[in-house]
Amino acid sequence: MSNAVDDWFMQEVLPLEGELERFLQRHWSDEFEVRDLRQEVFSRLYKVAGNGLPRNTRALMYSTARHLIIDLIRRKRVVSIETVMDFESWDVSSDEAGPFDTVSARQELTMLRTALETLPRRTRDIVHMRRIQGLSQRETARALGVSEPTVERHVSQGVRLLADALGRLGVDRGQQRLKSKRKGRSHER
Repeated sequence: MSNAVDDWFMQEVLPLEGELERFLQRHWSDEFEVRDLRQEVFSRLYKVAGNGLPRNTRALMYSTARHLIIDLIRRKRVVSIETVMDFESWDVSSDEAGPFDTVSARQELTMLRTALETLPRRTRDIVHMRRIQGLSQRETARALGVSEPTVERHVSQGVRLLADALGRLGVDRGQQRLKSKRKGRSHER
């Protein structure tokens, strides 16, 4: 590889090492594998840079890490709740969940993962960074080189598209909660 790639790696990638490690720790359950995952991400970034230096190193790093984790999950055939979404929003995180609830929740997570893959790439990346990685709107905008209103618009559109896709598949937990709230308001009047 050329000196340009080495310089890019030293100046652009290595300063993100701590950020990448924190991301991997949040999204991968085996803490002993995090350093190996970090090295694999670095290796992939270096290899990609050999074909041309990327414009947005941080976005490429997160995208590479996300794809690596997805590949590993597919190989292990395990659905990692932390990787897919904030599980609490589904109201199934109770310690008292029975076998039916557990199976149902796993099916819903699989459907959500499928629905996420149907989103337009930019929208999917933004929803992933905001809702799964937990980045702020400003951090997401900066990482992708877009404006904050663009991030907000994509998150809104992505959530709407996900709700529609899940509704078509028969998952309507959010709609049930929304209807309950509306009923409560109408009784208060």
